[in-house]
Amino acid sequence: MNLKNYIVLASAAALMASCQGNKTATNGSAYTIEGKLQNATPGQIFLFELGEQQFIARDTADISQDGTFSFQGQVEEPTLYRLGLDQQNALMMVLENKNIKVQADARDLNNTASFENSEDSELFQRLNKMVNENRQKEMALSEQFNRAISEGKTEEAEGYRQQYLSLQKEVKNFIAKHPESVVSAFGTLSLVNPQLDFAFADSMLTLYTQHIPESKYTKTLNDRLSAMRTTAVGSVAPDFTLPTPEGGSMALSQLRGKYVLIDFWASWCAPCRKENPNVVKMYNKYKDKGFEIFGVSLDQSREKWLKAIADDKLTWPQVSDLKGWESSAAQLYQVDAIPQTILLDKEGKIIAKGLRGEELEAKIASLVQ
Repeated sequence: MNLKNYIVLASAAALMASCQGNKTATNGSAYTIEGKLQNATPGQIFLFELGEQQFIARDTADISQDGTFSFQGQVEEPTLYRLGLDQQNALMMVLENKNIKVQADARDLNNTASFENSEDSELFQRLNKMVNENRQKEMALSEQFNRAISEGKTEEAEGYRQQYLSLQKEVKNFIAKHPESVVSAFGTLSLVNPQLDFAFADSMLTLYTQHIPESKYTKTLNDRLSAMRTTAVGSVAPDFTLPTPEGGSMALSQLRGKYVLIDFWASWCAPCRKENPNVVKMYNKYKDKGFEIFGVSLDQSREKWLKAIADDKLTWPQVSDLKGWESSAAQLYQVDAIPQTILLDKEGKIIAKGLRGEELEAKIASLVQ
């Protein structure tokens, strides 16, 4: 159980080498950043734009003897930027074409920054603080959850899981309260897993389309969700047919009438192999009660695939086109990590994704009883 760390730091040297300024916009307005740093020494401060994969160096400014500095330029739309003295000591802000004032202690920019005339930057600081505080709580809950599971204390473990879910809900509630802000849209992109929480992400997209339709974050979220819409919880699972170990082929739709777990795995996936004994026990417990598993391997070697099936005693239907990550089924369901599970009801509708271990067995038990 881990909250996603959404601020990705890139190499300062690489970013500085790409410094190119930030002086274009589609309108005639401009931004000014007037800064004041306590405990600063004369030097330089750097302005980075948050790109799709990394921070892009945009400008530099000199820090005066009294700790003041300034930037001027233009942006096409409100965008996440990073203002930093070096790779570690930096703060995030939303840059838009207005006069923004920022103050901070040079010894710790991120935790001491305050803004004037930049409500979105203040909003980001609040969200960032919440995520960091929750991350500490989450680490403790993860340890307690794992210990309770190992000791067979299922009720106690469920209590820890519910506390963890409440932390996630707190972040989502914050995001939901600010649909007019690019911070909210960026938070949805970065902190919400649409594979597991598609309905929430999709509902927020509807609001962003109303309030900030031209934002790059709204457009990115729309692209991401559009690609996932056919495999979201509540949708009928797209059918596919792949080769079986025996040399024939089998379609997912052949299992209609049962609760079906699509299990994406591979012989080379250590977590998958470690989980297999537990899956075998669960399968043997529920296979005669209307439950089936459809194993989809992302192997490339037929020999290793067949050996893993035999070694792990996997007796449920297995298929693979032996194309690894290029598997047509994996691409259809946008699987980018394994093990990955997708649970279907008797009509073939997706009712859950990403369940494993105790949580998965509890769900199966509730369905077949």
